[in-house]
Amino acid sequence: MGDHFSAFTFVERITHLSAGAGARGIFTIPTRVRDFPSCLVAEAVGQLAAWVAMSRIDFRGRPVAALATETRFHRDVRPGDVLELGVEIDDCDEHAVAYSGWARVGGSTVIELIHCLGPMLPVGDFDSPDAMREHFVVLCGPGSAGGRFEGIEPSPMAITAHVAGESVRADLQVPRHARFFADHFPRNPVFPATLLLDSQIRLATTLANEVIGRTAAQVPARMTHVKMRSFIAPGQLVEIQASRAAHDAQSTRIALNASVEGKTVATARVEFAEGTT
Repeated sequence: MGDHFSAFTFVERITHLSAGAGARGIFTIPTRVRDFPSCLVAEAVGQLAAWVAMSRIDFRGRPVAALATETRFHRDVRPGDVLELGVEIDDCDEHAVAYSGWARVGGSTVIELIHCLGPMLPVGDFDSPDAMREHFVVLCGPGSAGGRFEGIEPSPMAITAHVAGESVRADLQVPRHARFFADHFPRNPVFPATLLLDSQIRLATTLANEVIGRTAAQVPARMTHVKMRSFIAPGQLVEIQASRAAHDAQSTRIALNASVEGKTVATARVEFAEGTT
């Protein structure tokens, strides 16, 4: 099996499936990984929705990241935590899936995804349909072997422009080879949108703390208007930018943009607030 269904797969068992209308599942964060960013928790929720959607159309298509109206970050998770995942499918056909979902730890909500939309593309363009069907049977039965995920090192970023408290721009180097491409995807490697968002949030956090100008740490509270416009291929250089959008006593809002060779590939907004997560 190698890294397939382990290097970037965050559902290890589907505990309840409701005829293409929703599901519950779990994923245990291995204790040996250094951290598990909130964007990967969102990825886990999205993957559960993808399994439901693919099973509904007999694995003829698979959803890819496109639009997310809102993501609410409640708190960080830690190595060893068991993620309790849930999704509700609002609509699903051969063309797209619309869904909302959440992840909890010990019954406490850690993240919410609200009104997400993923267009369906042919499964065979990305992975073996038969392998996906077989793994789905495992997930709905005994579950896959836990603890195989080894973590992901953040992609290198180099700051190229910085106006304190106003904007910061950096070059993000996507690796040509990485373990996570074994899952994302074996037949057509694509840099995961959630890893792009994680890099953008790390850049935006620096800016948010400059805007506040206080020692209290700023943490992401919600992300809105996420739009992925095109795939990012292995080895590409991505220019990411965080710009101050608004600030008041309760929060700081940062606009995010990512481009490749001058073409916008992703946009979003992230709102920060004081926190201790």
